[in-house]
Amino acid sequence: MKIVVIGGTGLIGSKLVAKLGEHGHEAVPAAPSTGVNTLTGEGLAQVLEGADVVIDVANSPSFEEKAVMEFFKTSTGNVLKAEAEAGVRHHVGISIVGTERLPENGYFRAKIAQEELIKASGIPYSLVHATQFMEFVAAIADEGTWDDGKVHIAPVAWQPIAADDVAAILARTAIGAPLNTRIDIAGPDEYRMDEFFRKALAERGDTREVVTDEHARYFGSELTERSLVPIGEATPGELHYDAWYAAQAK
Repeated sequence: MKIVVIGGTGLIGSKLVAKLGEHGHEAVPAAPSTGVNTLTGEGLAQVLEGADVVIDVANSPSFEEKAVMEFFKTSTGNVLKAEAEAGVRHHVGISIVGTERLPENGYFRAKIAQEELIKASGIPYSLVHATQFMEFVAAIADEGTWDDGKVHIAPVAWQPIAADDVAAILARTAIGAPLNTRIDIAGPDEYRMDEFFRKALAERGDTREVVTDEHARYFGSELTERSLVPIGEATPGELHYDAWYAAQAK
């Protein structure tokens, strides 16, 4: 198959291109650095010529509320229009577990808007909702650090997944029949979020104190027990956090 990966030079996209290529598919990365700009439409018609599947893992360069909404609406709209014109038979999109449970989060609202465009496009699709990536642990700790220098984390369920597992599941989804629905994916282990971060930061030699705070906000949102983990059936990744982290240190 010819599979075009929108955002194909990023964290997930580069892994996807490699995995698909290893299995004999023509995996083409589409990003500004490869001459494709989804915001302007530049290069889309050319890169999608003859494509069977598109996997869109592009992310907004800005997380500011208006900017991120504009990015996902404009980029996704341009991609879907070009796919329809090229006869693409399967669109695969990525989103986040819990988007519908945190409506006050501007980024999550933008991802929901993106999904609505995909569903309404008429193109067969599959949506993959992932929990937060193990690769984002440091950034999440930084976001949760208050002026007191302490990391405030809510005592809720937490189930991070490795980017390698995300890419592997996206690749399997892309080469299969369109689901025309969504699946949830998560890491193989569920933790208490505050306990996880306390251990994870200590392992990194990060001396910041992790404070258990039931009102701690997660990128602006107050969490309930299962805001960030799947409710119901989910596809598990294979990489456990300890093994993943040990591999990063090599």
